[in-house]
Amino acid sequence: MFANNILFVNVSKTPNVKVIVQNLFSYKGIKPTYQIQSDEDAICQLPQMLSHIGPSPILLILDDVWFGSEFLLEKFKFNIPNYKILVTSRTAFPRFKHTYNLKQLNDVDAMTLFYHSAFLQDESSYIPEEDIKKIVRGCGGFPLVLKMIGGSLCGQHAVVWHSRLLKWSEGHFFFNSDTELLPHLQKSLEFPDDKIIIKECFMDLGSFHAEQRISAAILIDMWAELYELDEDGIHSIANLQELTIRNLANLEMTRKDASEVKSYYNEDFVTQHNILRELALHQSSQEPIGQRKRLIMNISGSNLPKWWMEQKQQPINARLLSISTDESFLGSWCNIQAPKVEVLVLNFQTKNYTLPEFVEKANELKVLIVSNCGFFHAEIKNFQLLWSLPNLKRIRLEKISISSLCKTLVPLKSLRKISLFMCNIGTTFENCTIQGSYALPNLKEINIDYCNDLVELPVGLCDIVRLKKLYITNCHKLSILPKGIGKLVNLEVLRIRSCTDLSELPESIRSLHKLSILDISDCLSISKLPKYIGELCNLKVLNMKGCLRLCNPLPESTIDLKQLMIVVCDEERAKLWEPIKDVLTKLNIEVAKKDINLNWLLK
Repeated sequence: MFANNILFVNVSKTPNVKVIVQNLFSYKGIKPTYQIQSDEDAICQLPQMLSHIGPSPILLILDDVWFGSEFLLEKFKFNIPNYKILVTSRTAFPRFKHTYNLKQLNDVDAMTLFYHSAFLQDESSYIPEEDIKKIVRGCGGFPLVLKMIGGSLCGQHAVVWHSRLLKWSEGHFFFNSDTELLPHLQKSLEFPDDKIIIKECFMDLGSFHAEQRISAAILIDMWAELYELDEDGIHSIANLQELTIRNLANLEMTRKDASEVKSYYNEDFVTQHNILRELALHQSSQEPIGQRKRLIMNISGSNLPKWWMEQKQQPINARLLSISTDESFLGSWCNIQAPKVEVLVLNFQTKNYTLPEFVEKANELKVLIVSNCGFFHAEIKNFQLLWSLPNLKRIRLEKISISSLCKTLVPLKSLRKISLFMCNIGTTFENCTIQGSYALPNLKEINIDYCNDLVELPVGLCDIVRLKKLYITNCHKLSILPKGIGKLVNLEVLRIRSCTDLSELPESIRSLHKLSILDISDCLSISKLPKYIGELCNLKVLNMKGCLRLCNPLPESTIDLKQLMIVVCDEERAKLWEPIKDVLTKLNIEVAKKDINLNWLLK
């Protein structure tokens, strides 16, 4: 009936009318008449967009509307023919005429879902059926609970099932509200001692907004420092897989070729149901504020917590501190003492943001994540506070205008990794007087992703001679790499993925004798490999999947790539390698399958 005119919006616990409308415009590819400055502007322009996609019937789905947000629904009501609104919520709104109350799952459906979640076979189950029925009845017909409890018991011995049942045999569990649901969900957080770190990882996910797509790379950075997990992320991804199995989170992984399976997770994301985030927050808030090892704060407007504003304030002992502010936050920070903070997560929505003053004295800080959740790029002030931090190793900036940072660029001599996601870079670094080798002397890794205005890589980057990994992905306007890239003599991994305007690799790449992985996949404009590519004497993996213009014969020097083990390409490019396979005895040609995957699309 509605064909392509179904508009889906996740409203969530903290709705933002302006962002919702902006996303609706983006969804249909329509530009607003003028820039949306306020909620009133947004609502005024929405009928224009709805009329534009008519006159066919239109269905607007407002999903996950929380109690107290029903006033929003009136804003989206317009006198437009064949325009309908469907609302989903945990709370019934009596003021609306048509309400359909979803029932809890019946016994048959509940049992089916539980069997699926626990990976049980109907006929060959080794668990007594009576135990299964008792556990399913205890789940009260709630799909989320059935999935979580089933996942937590998956693969466990029958004795464990019966033991768990005895612990839960105080009574039957039925839930009429979130407050009754949370205590029951805690039962799915029972981990053996050797897996207690997985519970810690679960609670760390509460540092981010509910339903937010959390980059796996962020979590790898956090957990490498908090729990000393490997920097390549293998153990972190394994923990996320376990959380996914237990239905405590959802890990979305892109298909990987052989060169990426154990090393490249920048395109993978984690999501978490908002009830599960509430569970994580509940678990993290059981101790007094000063004693919590993770402190997660949500600030609305200028309403700072009372404890923060007290004059005789005791230091907080948290190792992980997450502060989220909304678009009405005034930027007035009260000073706190956070001497033990190792990971600081700052989520905000304003166009101008000031780093809190207490950062300057956070001497144990190792990871800084600054994430702009608003619609426009943001300017950051107080960046110079970071220069005195002796242990800061990792910085990730999301949707930030880097030009504001260049004016106050300071030496970060302990920094080992910097990640820029959806940032405005442009020609920012052209007028910087500070040399990269001086400002970032120990930098080992750079990630630049979805920076759509990046045209040319800064020349000064080539002076950071300790750099080992350089990732530039989805920067479609990038057209040239600096000629001096050959000075990065310690570079081991170079990934230039999906940079569609990049036409060639500089010949100086021949000097990268430690390079083991070269990834130019989906660089559509590259038509040839460097003439002296054979001098990459340690190259083991070459990914040229999606390089559709690369049809010239391979350079003669490719026969000198004696260490080359894997080439990833399509069928046409595979033919280019056939003549030299007999010479390169270690070589395996991996023909990439077409992977139509839209997981990378941002919500």
